[in-house]
Amino acid sequence: MVCGVVLTCATLLAGCTDGGGGPGGETTRRSSPDATRSAGDAETGSSAGTRTDTDSDEVTGAGALPAASPTEQADPAKQPHTAAEARAFVRKMIADPELAGSGAVPATPYESDPNTWAVLGESCAWQRQGLPEDVLATLTRHFDLPASGAEEPVRLSATVTVHRTALDAAWEQAGMLEEAVRCPDQTLRAGERLTGLTSVAVAWGESGNSSSDDSLSEYGTCVSDTRGVSSPYSWTQSVFGAVVIAVSTCGGQEGATNELDVAVRMLLRVQEATGSPTGAGSASPDPGPAASPGSSGSPKSSAASGSPTSPGVDNKKGGE
Repeated sequence: MVCGVVLTCATLLAGCTDGGGGPGGETTRRSSPDATRSAGDAETGSSAGTRTDTDSDEVTGAGALPAASPTEQADPAKQPHTAAEARAFVRKMIADPELAGSGAVPATPYESDPNTWAVLGESCAWQRQGLPEDVLATLTRHFDLPASGAEEPVRLSATVTVHRTALDAAWEQAGMLEEAVRCPDQTLRAGERLTGLTSVAVAWGESGNSSSDDSLSEYGTCVSDTRGVSSPYSWTQSVFGAVVIAVSTCGGQEGATNELDVAVRMLLRVQEATGSPTGAGSASPDPGPAASPGSSGSPKSSAASGSPTSPGVDNKKGGE
């Protein structure tokens, strides 16, 4: 199975309260370190670690969240099957300013180039490349959220990626953790980086997770050497069938923004569009032993091939 950080919907909902002091409950994980999160650059220095579910920081969201059904299963027949269908799908699923939260406004740039995604190279620096064969479509949006006092705005980024198969999506999850181990220090762009990263992994059925096949969480600090500031950073990524959603935030005070709120809302959109009621068992049908394009049946290694292991890089790093 995927060694990913699984954010159980129950856990997510528990952390998303009406308090809403965060970026309007938007994809907190999407926000980048103030300026860092702008066009997909920013340096990331990070030290990977392990974090237990009980260590998750409590955050507040804006508005009550609808309850996620524990009996939803991804239905392959309802998922996009062509690039055109997937491009239309991601625009319906991804966060908009209203979902991002009170006071959220489109950042500059607002959307990433849908024909590319972020790749962590051998030098541990992020760069954008063309979409791999197993990705039908991906899109990242960036938002600025108001901060209290003299603090700079919080940058929130949200990403939705549609793979050809559920197995491809699972490989993306595995790749994200692999990258953290391979590159504890990651450059987003000159003078912008992430540091002190710790990760959490929970699979479907564990710790109350009954809404996503797999979820990943990462926490750390956004550091801008050019502006001489550092801010709390958090990132969340979840899988439902062949669809991967991710949210990151950077800026504000620790625990003041809630990417989990935005991530849950996006996940519920995906569930409603591609899910079907089911009794028990895996959240999505077993993808089976079939190998993904260009793969030998195990998670793709960006270190070995130089190809993107996860379309959620944009989500995680808040890239352009």
